[in-house]
Amino acid sequence: MPEARIKTDICVVGAGHAGCEAALACARLGFDTTIFTVSVESIALMPCNPNIGGTSKGHLVRELDALGGEMGKNIDKTFIQSKMLNVSKGPAVHSLRAQADKADYTRSMRQVLENQENLTIKQGEVCEILTKEGVDGKPVVCGVRIFTGTIYECKAVILCTGTYLKARCLCGESITYTGPNGLQAANHLTESLEKLGVKLRRFKTGTPARMDKRSLDFSKMEEQVGDEKIIPFSFSTNPADIQKEQVSCYLTYTNEKTHEIIRGNLDRSPIYAGIIEGTGPRYCPSIEDKVVKFADKERHQVFIEPEGLYTNEMYVGGMSSSLPEDVQIAMYRTVPGMENCRIVRNAYAIEYDCLESGELTPSLEIKNISGLFSAGQFNGSSGYEEAAAQGLIAGINACLQLKGKEPLILDRSEAYIGVLIDDLVTKDNREPYRMMTSRAEYRLLLRQDNADLRLRKFGHQVGLVSDEQYNHVLEKEKQIAEEVARLKETKVGGNKEVQAFLEAHNSAALRTAASLAELICRPELDYDVLAEIDKDREPLSEEVIEQVLINIKYEGYIERQLRQVEQFKKTEKRRIPADIDYDDISSLRLEARQKLKMFKPISVGQASRISGVSPADISVLLIYLEQMNRR
Repeated sequence: MPEARIKTDICVVGAGHAGCEAALACARLGFDTTIFTVSVESIALMPCNPNIGGTSKGHLVRELDALGGEMGKNIDKTFIQSKMLNVSKGPAVHSLRAQADKADYTRSMRQVLENQENLTIKQGEVCEILTKEGVDGKPVVCGVRIFTGTIYECKAVILCTGTYLKARCLCGESITYTGPNGLQAANHLTESLEKLGVKLRRFKTGTPARMDKRSLDFSKMEEQVGDEKIIPFSFSTNPADIQKEQVSCYLTYTNEKTHEIIRGNLDRSPIYAGIIEGTGPRYCPSIEDKVVKFADKERHQVFIEPEGLYTNEMYVGGMSSSLPEDVQIAMYRTVPGMENCRIVRNAYAIEYDCLESGELTPSLEIKNISGLFSAGQFNGSSGYEEAAAQGLIAGINACLQLKGKEPLILDRSEAYIGVLIDDLVTKDNREPYRMMTSRAEYRLLLRQDNADLRLRKFGHQVGLVSDEQYNHVLEKEKQIAEEVARLKETKVGGNKEVQAFLEAHNSAALRTAASLAELICRPELDYDVLAEIDKDREPLSEEVIEQVLINIKYEGYIERQLRQVEQFKKTEKRRIPADIDYDDISSLRLEARQKLKMFKPISVGQASRISGVSPADISVLLIYLEQMNRR
């Protein structure tokens, strides 16, 4: 049979949040890129929660934007409510979260892809990864075959299959073999990957029901409004352009009657009946899991969130489920405000194939196949933001490889993205991985407010951040440093004006001269308040003032973390040769040897974070490396 052959540089398989970022990065870096999707209607689809950001996830979106990604810009164009979370706590855990108009978010991102130079969108199911033998005998990607038989010849492939590989959706006894939202599953690629020696496993996730807004009684719920002053996700968005009227969300709670119905029907839940094979996310459990595992809790939060401006569908956050429809109706109707609710879409669980732990390098290339990269839920993570961040890095590294350059690998001290990828690469994750602030050891340095100061340089180096954007950051750095220095050098004495000012703000009187920086460190004072006695200051932007205030108030903590990072960097610099034979290190414990052979760490630092490798094993490894160097 004759077959069509089309040449392209890079193929991106899947057009979810990971695929969109990967494809845009490749195209913007000058490579002819083709992105495949089972349906063009599913580009940047939000099959679960209708929001972007949230605790720690907001950090990822800001970092993605600083590197030149698209998600932050897209949510700034399509949000319907925005809120900065954790503002009562320190700046390390402040995280931006925005409700999206789901349809508008998808439409807007699709428009960006359709108009991106060097990028072609193709609706079609990729069934096979084609390889040839490399010079070292290792398989090298040379193309993909789609279901129609057409072959796309290429130099790199990025797998962003999300939850579509051999997907099946479960609602009680009802099982449909589809992807999310009833879209076509991808049923053929798994076999091709397994033939190539790629190890896969089964994970599951889920989503709650969607309700008809007209059937809900919001007077029995707590209204949740957005911030009065809206802060954008993207460093390129002018804050003045996005101040607008916002929609409300609502908070309600489950109760003992809800829990009673769930407990009485656990035998009909696919999770507890043993029908579901995959492992679900610990930090985003179904309502069944919550009721069973947190039996002492009398109630659980339920967030009612609009799915868009032009639909009556409301998302029931906190109550994902795979129970049968009759049980769903009964349990949802016990929740205050939902007594007469009408379900538009049932809650369901979805199972899918994804990568086994130990298959990835830190560049997000699959270890045993050159030119095959992967990102998103296929890598064992969960969440739109985690997926998008990986997609961008996979896209950048595919391009750098084709250019013959070293990959971009962000470490744990540089970005939440570095923490995310390092955890996916070094940990034996037994459930879908979710980003959390507690996973980042250096979170005071990795704040969402300074993502541009940390990462713009990397985006500029690879070619995704313009000279203008980078110069703006350099000027911002300069202004911050100069203002911090000025505040430390400017002294005020105990004259009447200063003492009266301090008394008016319930602050202790001065006995000796103090710098303005020392006064800022007092909890009751800040930069804006001090304007009254700081007559010579020059006007500065809000983003500069924010960094000045944080740098001064948290100086001691920041310096301590910088010293910790210095120690961390030393172990990261100790490289492990790719051809090392761990069986030759007789003093290594058996478990450590097995794990090191499985994960193949590139540095001593990475080796130390592998579960099952103890500090004693690291000491043995360091001695062995020292001996190797002397040979």
